Amino acid sequence: ELALQPFLGELYFLGFWDYETPKVMVVKNKTLGFIYRGVQFLVITYFIWYVFISQKAYQESETRPESSVYTLMKGTAVHGDDILDTVEYARPSEGGDVISTILRREVTYDQKQGTCAEHFNVANANCTRDSDCVKGEVDFDGHGRRTGRCVPYYNHTYKTCEIQSWCPIEQYAVVIEPPLVKAINFTVFIRNSIHFPRFKVGNIKDARSKRDIQKYLSRCHYNEEKEPYCPNFRLGYIADQAGEDFSELCRTGGVIGVFINWKCDLDLHPSHCKPTYSFRRLDLRKDLINSGYHYRFAKYYSKDGVESRTLIKAYGIRLDVIVQGHAGKFSPIPTIISTVTTITSVGICTIICDWIMLNFIDKNEVYSDRKFDEVRNTSTHLDCKQSAAAVSGTERTENQCQRRRHPPGGRSSQRLSLCSGFSSYRPKPRWTPTSLHYVSFSWCFYPKRLILHFSTGSN
Repeated sequence: ELALQPFLGELYFLGFWDYETPKVMVVKNKTLGFIYRGVQFLVITYFIWYVFISQKAYQESETRPESSVYTLMKGTAVHGDDILDTVEYARPSEGGDVISTILRREVTYDQKQGTCAEHFNVANANCTRDSDCVKGEVDFDGHGRRTGRCVPYYNHTYKTCEIQSWCPIEQYAVVIEPPLVKAINFTVFIRNSIHFPRFKVGNIKDARSKRDIQKYLSRCHYNEEKEPYCPNFRLGYIADQAGEDFSELCRTGGVIGVFINWKCDLDLHPSHCKPTYSFRRLDLRKDLINSGYHYRFAKYYSKDGVESRTLIKAYGIRLDVIVQGHAGKFSPIPTIISTVTTITSVGICTIICDWIMLNFIDKNEVYSDRKFDEVRNTSTHLDCKQSAAAVSGTERTENQCQRRRHPPGGRSSQRLSLCSGFSSYRPKPRWTPTSLHYVSFSWCFYPKRLILHFSTGSN
């Protein structure tokens, strides 16, 4: 057997214990230097302008504030012979983060519990005889429970199944009122209280007197440019900022989101923490089935001892107030992390330029040879000429080696310097009484490759 195990063991661990350190090499190439400084400039500019100035990466932040919203609708309108105030058109009257106003009504007057004909658009409601109507059946899209009788549809000649319900039914007796166009000047007051628990900072009380504040609120209306902090909003302005036609909203109704965004830099005085407002429609206005906003409610009364009601189907604008907040304050931990990230990212410039230098720049082979060196733990290289001699008994292979000192620069000036190290391994020969064997190994390290030499023979 050839004693390969010691050799393979040495070869396997040969590079495991090596230590690598960057080598400083000055390359006199203007193109490469321009690329290097350009990439450095882009990386540093990105971190200074975007990360530190724009995103304020040196701050500790909080994005989930505690918030409370109170809303109040204001305004009075003349609608035909009626005078409408907030009790008539505002829902709910106590306010909250959701408030709506009625812009158009469809009214069914004087409904009472009794029997009447089902609407002809309801499935299986049309009939010619009583057997076509199943007694006690309740249709999903119907208005009541069927009595089993087939009756004329009010004053028409055709018939439908009779039902027990609030009569007359809405589709037959409804009165469609004109829209409340003057609601465009109604005002919504939105009071928002906010608190950031991590920093223990909330709304800052206005320094003005209570009388001055009330006087200001009674005459101001929000405008993004002129009055950015006034909490009074005209319905017409909200619809316009959401990109909607107010007359169309009066006809179909709609849901509009009022977004209040608190972006507070607590490195400044808390009085600089002011809200900004934006508006966007939330319902699917392009979907003809589900678009718009409407609901029903009734007004009950007693007439001649019989309970009656007026059914109202209301179309209007619903405002959903959505509060968002972000507060930041200087903290050493995110500052250190961001600074270390910046310094580390500058190293990308070296990686990019090394890749360009070794692959695209002229004389890349010269750069490659000079960039990678191996330093041995001895001050000499072995420049060996190996000769194997036949051995018998205790004779061993002899190496004729010529030692040459390291040049002062750390590498040979001749091509021999490609062999950063040269040595030989001589295992013990195996021999028999009738034959003579010898085996020899040698290897040489180049900057980009490893050459192994193996020879064996017998005599």
